Amino acid sequence: MNRRLFARSFLLAVTLALPAIGLAADPKTKSPKPLRVAFGQEINLADYLVPGKTTVFDFTSKYCPPCVAIAPDLEKLHATRDDIVVVFVDINRPETKGIDWKSPVAVQHGMRSIPHFKIFGPDGKLIAEDTPKDAKARQMVTKWFK
Repeated sequence: MNRRLFARSFLLAVTLALPAIGLAADPKTKSPKPLRVAFGQEINLADYLVPGKTTVFDFTSKYCPPCVAIAPDLEKLHATRDDIVVVFVDINRPETKGIDWKSPVAVQHGMRSIPHFKIFGPDGKLIAEDTPKDAKARQMVTKWFK
């Protein structure tokens, strides 16, 4: 088995095993730290909405300097506001260096720039999303930092 296939198989096995052994957070409750999900794979955002809470999805990559810069503020927002949940959606596949614009999750959600925010209200409905012409979601999030 080549290294890439082994790495993918191992990552999948660990991802599937964590909930069974109680080491993964339940996506329907607020965990102490923001969840980091996707790792380049397609994702159903509805699986990570927390009922009764505003959920902020931050599409991000460790190779994106603005993403790295805003992450501590998002972690603090998640930790200090009981009504807000932050979920980091990592667009990078593990083997990809640089921002992975061609990853399944980046393509699925039409990523053209990051950080990219989608905000869902406590009722689970989308209330704001960044677009190429409007950063409404980012403006909402940064107001909450104050």
